[in-house]
Amino acid sequence: MNENSPTPESQQNQPVQPNPTLSQPAPEKKNNGETLRKLNSPFFIWPAAIVLAILLYLGLALFIDTLTHESTDDAFIAGHIVSIAPRISGQVSAVYVLDNQLVRSNDLLVEIDPADYATALSQKQASQSSEESNFKAAIAGYKLMEVKVTTAEATAKESQADADAAAATAARAKADFARAQSLRTDETISAQEFDQAKEATDQAEANFNSAKQKADADESKVAESKAQLEAVKAESDAVFSQLNESKTAVDTAQLNLSYTKIFAPGDGRVTRKQVEAGDYLQTGQTIMSIVPVEVWVVANFKESQLKKMKPNQKVLVAIDALGGRKFRAHVDSVQAGSGAAFSLLPPENATGNFVKVIQRVPVKIIFDDALPADHTIGPGLSVTPSVQVSSFDFPDWAIALIAIVLAVASAFAFQKFLNRKTEA
Repeated sequence: MNENSPTPESQQNQPVQPNPTLSQPAPEKKNNGETLRKLNSPFFIWPAAIVLAILLYLGLALFIDTLTHESTDDAFIAGHIVSIAPRISGQVSAVYVLDNQLVRSNDLLVEIDPADYATALSQKQASQSSEESNFKAAIAGYKLMEVKVTTAEATAKESQADADAAAATAARAKADFARAQSLRTDETISAQEFDQAKEATDQAEANFNSAKQKADADESKVAESKAQLEAVKAESDAVFSQLNESKTAVDTAQLNLSYTKIFAPGDGRVTRKQVEAGDYLQTGQTIMSIVPVEVWVVANFKESQLKKMKPNQKVLVAIDALGGRKFRAHVDSVQAGSGAAFSLLPPENATGNFVKVIQRVPVKIIFDDALPADHTIGPGLSVTPSVQVSSFDFPDWAIALIAIVLAVASAFAFQKFLNRKTEA
C-alpha cells in the first residue's frame, strides 16, 4: 500500500466537501425572489397600471365606437365651384386677382377693353335721341289732327244747323207760295206779288240745297280728318315702337359696356386662373373658378352601414389636412341611389354572370363647427367621418373611469399575487 494513499480513518476524519451540483438551486431561488421583489415595487406596478389604463381606455373606446358609430375613409370635402366666364368678347386690359387669392363678393376680377362698347353705346344713344325727336313730332302731328277733327266736327255741326235753318226757310216759302197761288186764283193779289212769292220760294229752295251740300261736304271733311287722325296715330305707334327699340338697343349697349368688368359673384378663393392681360377672350370662355368658403362632406358609406343612418345624426369629422383634427357635424341627407347607378356607364346586372358587390351610397354631411380661417379647406380633401347611429352615447369620462378602475384593480390583484409568490 502506498504511504500517500489515504486510510479509512483519515477519510472519516476529513470534513465533507459540499457537492457543487447540489448547491446550484440556491442562487436560482435567490434570483427568483429578487425578480418578485422588483415586480412588486411601486415603481413598476403603478407605471404599468397607468399604461394598462391607457390601453384599456383605447380598447374600450374602440369597442364602444364600433357598436354606436359608423365610419368610413372613403369621404371627401365637397363644395360649389363657380366658373367665371365673360359675357362678351374682347381683349383683356387688366387682371386684378392672383391664384388662390381670397376675394369678396363684387370684387373686380378682370376688365376687358371698353372702347368698342363705349362707342357702340354712343351710337345707340344718338339713335335714341333721333327716335325721340321723331316721336315728339308724331305726337305733335297727332294732336294737330285731333284739333282738326274737332274743328271739322264743329264746322259740320254749324253747316248742318245752317241747312236746317235753310230747310225751315224753304218750307215757309213754299207755304207762302201755296197761299199766294190760292190768292192769285181768286185774284186777290197782283201778279207781281205772286211772282215775288214764287221767287222767294225758289231762292229758299236754292239756299237749302246749298246749305245741305255744304253740310254734307263738312261731314265728309270730318270723316276725312278722322281717317287722317287714325293714320297719324298708326304712324305715332310705329315711331313709338322704333323709340322703344332704340331704348332697348341702348340698354343692351349699356349692359355690354358693364360686362367689360367681371366681378366676383360671391366670397371664395380663386382657382384655375387662366387669363392674363392682353388675352383675347371669347364669350363663355372659362377664365377662372371661385370656390366659396361654404363646404360640406360627401361620405361614401357601404350599403350595409346605412341600416340605422338617418338625417340630423351627430357626426365627428376628422380632416387629414389638419392632422386629424375633429369637427362636429350632422348628417344632412342620404342620396337616393348608389354612386354606381349615377355613373357615366352604370352596371347592367341583367346580362352575363352576376357577382354581388357591396355598393357605396353618398351621404351629405354638414359642418356645425366653423372651420379654421387660417387653413384652406377646399373640395377634394380627404376626411374620416364617424356617424353616431345609436341613441346610446357612452361619454369619454365614463370610459376613462372604467379603465382606471380596472387598471387599479388589476394592479392590486397583481401585487397580491406577487406577495403570495414571495411568501411561498
